[in-house]
Amino acid sequence: MELIQLTEQARAAVTELLGAAKLSPGDLFVVGCSSSEVGGEKIGSHSSPEIAKAVLDGILPVLRDAEIFLAAQCCEHLNRALIVEEEALRAYRLDRVNVVPQPKAGGSFATAAWAAFRHPAAVERIGCAAAGIDIGQTLIGMHLRPVAVPVRLSVRKIGEASISCARTRPKFVGGSRAVYDPALL
Repeated sequence: MELIQLTEQARAAVTELLGAAKLSPGDLFVVGCSSSEVGGEKIGSHSSPEIAKAVLDGILPVLRDAEIFLAAQCCEHLNRALIVEEEALRAYRLDRVNVVPQPKAGGSFATAAWAAFRHPAAVERIGCAAAGIDIGQTLIGMHLRPVAVPVRLSVRKIGEASISCARTRPKFVGGSRAVYDPALL
């Protein structure tokens, strides 16, 4: 598959998810991406900086235009730490950790995000992302707010990797007599 096709698929997926998720400027959006899976290989087996950059090139401009922070998840070798802009680190009062991702220790997608961000910073966890895309079964759920709601997109794959998407909503509290705001569902 051509790299430009990966960029277009990623752009279409993030654009569609943003439409469904109803995010606000300043929200966090987590992306986990296995460049190996996108390329049709087993996760963690064929890390590709070129594939990762192509996917990032589809996602990052859309999020920046919407003023939403990207949190790029690292691979399991870095305990799924995240790369964020320093501005997001400050806004969310996240604790910085000392690591610079590499294609084989952190993953190619996180490495590409590190290179593309204006002021990259690594954090161990966020747990407060408003939405996200999991490209290639990288398990982003630990970084989402409770309550995560699956979102089915028309885009089902990026390259050869299956994608799973989620948005979040506020928890329901109160019980049978409670009334809920439909705009927050």
